Amino acid sequence: MIRALFVLGTRPEAIKLAPVITECVQRAAIDVTICSTGQHREMLSQALAAFNITPDIELNLMKDHQQLGELTARAITETARIFTEQKPDVVVVHGDTTTAMSTALAAFYDQIPVMHVEAGLRTFDKHNPFPEELNRVFIDHIAVHCMAPTELAAQNLKDSGVPDQNIEITGNTAVDALLSIAEKVRTNIAPTTLPNGLQNAINSGKKIVTVTGHRRESFGHDFEQICLALQDIVTENPDAVIAYPVHLNPNVQEPVSRILGTTDRVFLFDPLPYPDFVWLLMHSYLVLTDSGGVQEEVPSLDKPVLVMRKVTERPEGIDAGCAKLVGVQQSSIASGIRKLLTQAELYKQMAAAPNPYGDGKASKRIADRLERIL
Repeated sequence: MIRALFVLGTRPEAIKLAPVITECVQRAAIDVTICSTGQHREMLSQALAAFNITPDIELNLMKDHQQLGELTARAITETARIFTEQKPDVVVVHGDTTTAMSTALAAFYDQIPVMHVEAGLRTFDKHNPFPEELNRVFIDHIAVHCMAPTELAAQNLKDSGVPDQNIEITGNTAVDALLSIAEKVRTNIAPTTLPNGLQNAINSGKKIVTVTGHRRESFGHDFEQICLALQDIVTENPDAVIAYPVHLNPNVQEPVSRILGTTDRVFLFDPLPYPDFVWLLMHSYLVLTDSGGVQEEVPSLDKPVLVMRKVTERPEGIDAGCAKLVGVQQSSIASGIRKLLTQAELYKQMAAAPNPYGDGKASKRIADRLERIL
């Protein structure tokens, strides 16, 4: 039996590792332990609950106004302590978070093999996204098992010198998570977590533009530009309604509340439980996001995705035609939304484009790889 320690700390990690954990616990050859750093404490618990997963170990590392350096240092120290106690055969991390990077480094120091789920993503700009781009490059060179979601990601790994035997193309586990939840909520009525006015707008056939935003590099001026663009859209389009589950970070909350708090047909609310969020996506007209996971999920629901970032490490969606990069300027964001609201043929083309990120079987392939480590 192989002892696999999964370490996670944020909502995206929870959602994307949940189907892998679920698959692994069903296999007699894999002994699963789950450690939470609590990097996104409230949103992490909410996401794990959707998959009936409870961490075995809670580190609760997050503090108010904590700097990245402090979080990194505490994460390295605490995960190293857990490795001494648990003695895992392999440590599994996901993506590009401070949790994942710190855990991988601590495991490397203890000479424990690391499996990196969602390896090989690149923008080739170390400041966009920040600090995620440097985090994932760092993890890829530590990991012994790089689980690449796409052929392009695998090629990025090879080009950077990662040995072929360390790389496996699996598809993205975000698709696994989305499909499993979508099947459960497909016939549900509107979640009670949605504002009543938003439920009425959905029922009356309004065009729902669902928005998510949290990127650190957009704090300040860029977030103000995003909010002003949303304000423009509802002013110009009586049929448009903004549904915005607002990230809990004060750097997001402040500009969103200040600029959009009293705007008609803009609904601001707390982040939703993952099943409720999937239900909202299924009933949206289009999605505006800076989230990597949402870029991967939404094409499976046949909805266009507009990416409000300067660069994306997920160009497969752009190339496939299901996503479009619109930047972080008021005019470019508003223009991208406006075109999809008014140009039926463009909307149809983007909605019909295939999802390039996977077939819903990534978790099985990753669990197979873990079993082969024995």
